[in-house]
Amino acid sequence: MKKKISIITINYNNLEGLKRTITSVANQTYKDFEYVIIDGGSIDGSADYIESKNNNIDYWVSEKDSGIYNAMNKGIEVANGEYLLFLNSGDELYSNNVLQENYNDIHTEDLIYFNICQVFETSTNIYSYPDYLSYKTFLAGTIGHPTTLIKRSLFHKFGVYDESLKIVSDWKFFFILVVKFNVSRRKINKTLSNFYTNGISSMDVSLVNFERNKVIESEFKDYLRLDSLEKLLFNLKRSRIIKLLNRFGLLLNIKEI
Repeated sequence: MKKKISIITINYNNLEGLKRTITSVANQTYKDFEYVIIDGGSIDGSADYIESKNNNIDYWVSEKDSGIYNAMNKGIEVANGEYLLFLNSGDELYSNNVLQENYNDIHTEDLIYFNICQVFETSTNIYSYPDYLSYKTFLAGTIGHPTTLIKRSLFHKFGVYDESLKIVSDWKFFFILVVKFNVSRRKINKTLSNFYTNGISSMDVSLVNFERNKVIESEFKDYLRLDSLEKLLFNLKRSRIIKLLNRFGLLLNIKEI
């Protein structure tokens, strides 16, 4: 029988983080989910540890891959759940009861996203994603894959993660689904996962910006033109000449522009 949720963990040479992730999944009071682990051929003992926890895992493999998104796509290929949750090595579910507490809130939306607990070296922060997702949401950030349930059918309909990107392919996937295709989505104002901030996407800001700009230029040219018009309008509204003309009734009220 197909499970409602498949949890997919990607790992490469992160044994200590993997232990934390597997423990958080194995300790869930709700058990009716599928657990998949894709290991990239680690040499730090990860494969032996996964094998020792085989009773808690439905499918796992340890083999070389071409990067994190290649590994995530492998997980998509073998997972059977209606919804997929990527909880990668080092991250963990927020509590032992979190799946049990939220299971009945999983209905039919394409994307169901929650708050996330950001774990820093000396502190934590509960980050609440916006209730309304838009083009500007994704210019500023994204929703996180450790806290978003994704309908598996979306990958069949729109394609899997773009493996030509090194860091922002999950951002691209959410961006396109929400802005271009307006898939159904719902926010649940509860915290689902702990995200440890030492992951790949925090390592190279210049590469993040380069890849994001590449995606925007190729996928959202119309929005780029709209941004230019909005900036022009903003500057017009601040123009002293426009304000003077408007003051003497020689233009429409500036608010109408």
